[in-house]
Amino acid sequence: EDFDLEKLRYHKIVLMADADVDGQHICTLLLTLLFRYMKPLIEGGYVYLAQPPLYRLKWTNAPHDYVYSDRERDALLAEGREQKKRLPKDNPVQRYKGLGEMNYQELWDTTMDPQTRILRQVTIDDAAAADEIFAVLMGEDVESRRGFIQRNAKDVRFLDI
Repeated sequence: EDFDLEKLRYHKIVLMADADVDGQHICTLLLTLLFRYMKPLIEGGYVYLAQPPLYRLKWTNAPHDYVYSDRERDALLAEGREQKKRLPKDNPVQRYKGLGEMNYQELWDTTMDPQTRILRQVTIDDAAAADEIFAVLMGEDVESRRGFIQRNAKDVRFLDI
């Protein structure tokens, strides 16, 4: 009730979390907070999600590539083989378990540099979906939670164990 958009000092609020399922959970919680208590920030287009890479492909005879999903990794590996790119024998594909695993230069180049970073503007639909998921998973309706888990159990492969 004390929130006043007119007093906003920053016009781009960037949420940055790990690219894995834990980071997605953190973003869901933060989006739910913003949706419930500071909705004008989202409606005004001020909230963004940083998109850190999930993998780095270390080519020996070409610049390395950062990739953001398993599908993109597989496609770039196949494309690289067709182009005769080579990978080193030791640790050719680095999976980032979190932002803290990157050195400062990698984090700057991939996630923070305004010239090269990828930001996704949060829409009211994104925030509403996050709020709905939060309500289902953390609410008191056990049947809704059970149904959600059963429908999404196939995605358990995304867990970072």
